[in-house]
Amino acid sequence: SGGGMLVGSLFCVATSTAASGATVEAQTEGVFTLTALSTDTATLGAKAYWDNTNKRITTTATSNTLVGCFAAAKASGETTGSVYVDGVIR
Repeated sequence: SGGGMLVGSLFCVATSTAASGATVEAQTEGVFTLTALSTDTATLGAKAYWDNTNKRITTTATSNTLVGCFAAAKASGETTGSVYVDGVIR
């Protein structure tokens, strides 16, 4: 529950717990607390990218998918980030 996932070009956040590959309901818009790369720093409104390999949010654009923006600043050392997911298919 609360885990991000990339389904094709659509990023969403699971609303319940499910086994990998199982069907699960998910949301495509809203503000979510997601696992983040701990060494990243972000300001309010900075672009947020999904690192599908490591299943976490990051500020690194290269090889990652833009999913929204940070809804709050994130300091280095924090393992989660508050992200506004806008529901736009990329």
